[in-house]
Amino acid sequence: MDRKLERKQEQIEKWFDATYEKRSFLYLRPVVAYEIFLSFLKVEKQKSLLDIACGIGQMLKAAETKILNLYGIDISFVAVSKAKQRLKNAQITKGNAESLPYDSGSMDYITCLGSLERMLDKDQVLKEMFRVLMPKGKACIMVRNSNRASWKFVKETLGIINKKGHQGAKTMEEWSAIFERNDFFIERVYHDHWPRNRWFWWLSFGGRIFSYNFKKIRNYGSEVEQAYELIFVLKKNNPTDN
Repeated sequence: MDRKLERKQEQIEKWFDATYEKRSFLYLRPVVAYEIFLSFLKVEKQKSLLDIACGIGQMLKAAETKILNLYGIDISFVAVSKAKQRLKNAQITKGNAESLPYDSGSMDYITCLGSLERMLDKDQVLKEMFRVLMPKGKACIMVRNSNRASWKFVKETLGIINKKGHQGAKTMEEWSAIFERNDFFIERVYHDHWPRNRWFWWLSFGGRIFSYNFKKIRNYGSEVEQAYELIFVLKKNNPTDN
C-alpha cells in the first residue's frame, strides 16, 4: 500500500475509533437484527463463522448459540477491545480485511455487513474472503445501494457524504460485477429487512411488549434493485458444485 492509501486508511481507522468510542451501540442495530443474516446463510451448528469489520461484535453475539467457532476482525482498536470484553469465546483480531490472518479454506461462513463499500481495495478484500472460505462455504455481504432515491438525493445531489469514514455505494449491477469478477457465484440477493423490522422493534419496546420473528425471511413485494441496502449471499464458483 502506497503512502497516500496508508494515510487514507489511518483516517478511516481514526474515524471508526472515534465513532465506537462516542456512540458504540447507538451506531449499530440491536443484536436481534443480526439474526436474519444467519437465516440468509442457512447456518448449521458446529461450524465456523468469520465476521469481517465485526465492530463491537453484534453479528458474533447473534451467532453465539448457533456457531461453534467464532472469529472477528476489525481495523478499529476501540471496537476490537469492546468486542473482546463481550465475547469471551470468540477470537477477535485487529487487522485489515485486505490481509486476513486465517488459513486458506478455514471458514464455513463469512459475513461482512455494511462495510465493504468503505474499504479501499474491494477486490483484494474479496480475494481474501474467497481464499479463507471452505470449498462449499458461503459469504453474506450487505452493501449500500446507490440506486436508492434517498442516496441519490442526499449523497449525490446534496453532497452529504462522510469522506472521513470513506462512505460509498454502488448499484446492484455494479456490486454483482465486482463479486463475479472475483470468482463468487451469486446465490441470492435480498432486501435488507431492518428498515421494516425496526418498526416492530420500536413498537414492542425491544421485544418486551410482544414477540416478533426477526429471523424470518420475508417477501417485500418490491424490486430488490431499489432496496436501501443489498444483501448478497455468495458461494465459491466451483464447477464441482454444479
